[in-house]
Parts: sequence; structure tokens; C-alpha cells
Amino acid sequence: MQLFVNDLTVMDFSYLCPERGMVGESWIVDVILDGGLNEESMVLDFSKVKKQLKRLIDEHVDHKLLIPAEHPYSQITHDSLTDQVWVDFNRPHGRSIHLYCPAEAYAFIYAEQISMDSVSCYLKEIIATHLPQNVEGLTLTLRCEEINEPYYHYTHGLKKHEGNCQRIAHGHRSRVKVFVDGTLDADAQQYWSRRWRDIYIGTREDLASESALHLSEMAKEKDLSSHCLFRYESSQGVFELIIAETESDLVDTDSTVECLAQFMADELKSVQPEKSFMVQAYEGVGKGAIASA
Repeated sequence: MQLFVNDLTVMDFSYLCPERGMVGESWIVDVILDGGLNEESMVLDFSKVKKQLKRLIDEHVDHKLLIPAEHPYSQITHDSLTDQVWVDFNRPHGRSIHLYCPAEAYAFIYAEQISMDSVSCYLKEIIATHLPQNVEGLTLTLRCEEINEPYYHYTHGLKKHEGNCQRIAHGHRSRVKVFVDGTLDADAQQYWSRRWRDIYIGTREDLASESALHLSEMAKEKDLSSHCLFRYESSQGVFELIIAETESDLVDTDSTVECLAQFMADELKSVQPEKSFMVQAYEGVGKGAIASA
């Protein structure tokens, strides 16, 4: 007997890629459980599937930065005095990425690359230990939302958030709609799709100097003059990120989807002040904000 739940949850996260850098993603999770019927004549109560499995997936992947721990670029160092972890991702040509964050901000995937297969294997190993004995098999299907219009991958951190959004490197795969004088404008949508392709969106007030950061030994050896350096402290701890300027964009506000939607509308308005703009910016799947200028 098989039990299935489609659209169990959406995982919003970022991951490190040797080619693309830091990539924001949103993956939808479908699940199938194989097994015999229990004393309730069920494989597993739907409410338990939705609550327990979703909780495990959210706890171990959602709003985290996924690290390909077996890739040659990856170097992981635990601070022996704190719960903080350095991650150095030694990409060439001045594109290295360095982080100093609480351990819970990461998911360490023991594979050479982050893919739907490697993340699915990681999650299946975790979930399998929490299933009742009558459940004999588990199939996880990870998939992207089908988007037939412009979209972008972005990473950010919300230091004022009390939950996991405060983690400095989590992200989303998001569509964007732009209306110019009430009409959907493909060129404006493509502009933001290109500008924020695989981008880190940082807040200017979080920029920091090298002396203010807990630099790893590897980061100390780098010329960081072409990098953006970010630091903030929130309820979960100290968060620091060093990433190439070419893979970053700066805003003067927090990087909530509300602020990003307004930022896009205002940027477009500054170029064409005679026109009116409305931006519908998504944050992952099925949610977002609308702003006008």
C-alpha cells in the first residue's frame, strides 16, 4: 500500500555552487510512503505526515545554506569556543565565499554538489529514523515550480526577524511581474530577472570592515578588496558573510520582499519618471508583495 502527499512543503534555502556561487532556491516536496496498514487501517495518519515530515524537512533544510561538504572548494571549520562554524568556499578568480555563522544556519550535504538527488538522500536518511515500523519505504520528489515568465534566484538575511529568516544566507527562486502604466511589461521583468540572477541582496548598514569580522585562516590569505563584507548579530547569534561584489546588490533598507518590491518600483520610476509602475515580487512559491511608484 502507498500513501502520497503532494505539495507537502516548500523549502526556501540557498546553496553553494562552484559555477554559480550562492544560489537561492525554492523546491516543492512531494512524498510517497510504502507500507502495511497499522491498527487504524492506515499507512500513516495524514495529519502526522503533514506535521512530522514537514517539521523534519523544515528543521534540516528550510532557511539554511546547503554546503557540498565533499567538494574540493569546501573547507569547514568549527570554532572550538562557540557554536559558530567557518565555511570557506574557495572559488577561483576572486569569487571565493566565506561565512562565519551559527551551526544551525547550515546543512552539510556529504556530496560533491548540491542537487535534488543529493538533498533527497540527505532528507530520506533523516526522515527514515522517525517513521513507524509499518512504513517500509519512502520516496521524496523534489521539484521546482513551473514558471513560464521571468524569475530570479536571490539570497538574503533578515536580521530583525525572530525566526529562521534572520540567517544571513537563505534564499528563494522567485517570479516577478512588472506593470507599466497598467500593462504587463516583459522588458522590465527581464531586466530584474537578469540583474538578480544568482545574487546576494545585502543591506548597506550591514557592511563591515575586515577588522570587524572573524576571518578564517583561508580568508585572511585572500585579497578581499573586490568583495562585500557583511556582519550583523541577531537572536540566533553572529552572522558574517564575504562574497564578491559582482555577485551582490545593495539596498538601503532591509531585504524583506516588501522592501525589495518597493526598491524595484522606485528604481524603474527613477529612469522613467513620467510613467507609473507596479511590481508584484514573489518570495519563493505563492507569496510575495506588491508595491507601486
